[in-house]
Order: sequence, then C-alpha cells, then structure tokens
Amino acid sequence: MFNPQELRREYRLKALDIHQLDVDPASQFKIWLHEAQQAQILEVNAMTLSTASAEGRPSCRTVLLKVIDPKGFVFFTNYESRKGQDLAANPFACVTFFWRELERQVIISGQIEKLTQAESEIYFASRPRETQVAAWASKQDQVIASREVLEDAYQHYEKLYVGQKIPLPPYWGGYRLLPNRFEFWQGREHRLHDRFAYRLEEERWLIERLAP
Repeated sequence: MFNPQELRREYRLKALDIHQLDVDPASQFKIWLHEAQQAQILEVNAMTLSTASAEGRPSCRTVLLKVIDPKGFVFFTNYESRKGQDLAANPFACVTFFWRELERQVIISGQIEKLTQAESEIYFASRPRETQVAAWASKQDQVIASREVLEDAYQHYEKLYVGQKIPLPPYWGGYRLLPNRFEFWQGREHRLHDRFAYRLEEERWLIERLAP
C-alpha cells in the first residue's frame, strides 16, 4: 500500500546566497524563469493561484502567467469563475511557481487589479481561434449535465462567428497581480533550505533570509 511517509528526497543541486540575488525581485524572477526555460521545464509559466472569498474561504488552481510588465504579473480568465468572484470580493492573491527539476520555488503575493478592456482585447485577439471560441462556450465553474453540453456550445459559437473576428466575451479578461512580497526558495540538504523574502517598505525592497 502506498505510504506518503516513506517518500524521501534530498535537495542538493544548488545553494542560494543573498549576494546572488538581484536587488529588484522582478528582475530576479525573470532570471529564474529564464533558467527554468533553459532547463526545458514543461509549462514553465504555470503558477498556482490562491484566492479567498469574502468569508475567508480559500481556493487555488493552476493558471498560466502571460505577461510580466513594469506593474506586475498578468493572467487571464473568466471573470464569473470562482476565482473571479473571489477577487471581486477580496482583491488580494498569491501565486506559486514550483520548478521541481531545479529544486526551486517562487511565491509572489499582492493586490489584484483588472486589466482594461483594451488590454484584454489585445491579448484575446492573439489567442488561437479555437481557444477564443472556447472562451465563449465555457461558463467556467458552472455545473453542466454532460460533455455534450460543452461540445454543443462550442459548435454553436464556432458557427456563429464563422468568417468573422471573434469578439472578447464581456465576462472574460485579464488580472494583474501588483506584488508587495516575493519569496525565493532553493532546496537544500536535510530540509535546511535557502529562503529569501523581498518585502516592500516605503517603495524600497528589503531582502531578508528566512528560516526554512
């Protein structure tokens, strides 16, 4: 019988020291993201998004980071989904990147803002046409009776917009995470991991080592 307690792995690829870190956490994140890309990690931009409802009930799911701009980190979704409802009531979130092959993890937290409609339209227009149709067909997180319901909706919108530019659904668009805290984690032997937190204080990033 499978026993999770028997799973053991030592982390010994690399060490991480404060002098190796960029003074800007977004720049440090881009360095690690590039190294993860170089390592050919599958879905390198996949991140676990954690939100909480107005009542403080947490939920999480995996989404894809699509844009890093000077203000923050951007992802796209259905505004009427569970995460969308959470963020409407409680506009704070946390994202986690875990790159197992490099024994690294990055956690970023902060406030969430909606993208403008123009920003969402630009990104939506860049998506493959099939995923544009899917955005119309899927009422994300709503209960459906069968797979056929979803496929019928897809075929409906595929026919509706044949030969036309597919418009942005009114319930679909982007969010931007405005970070106020980063944590960079490098696995080390005996669970004595290297952890460094960037904390925003009076528009300056302070770097602190954390106990594992």
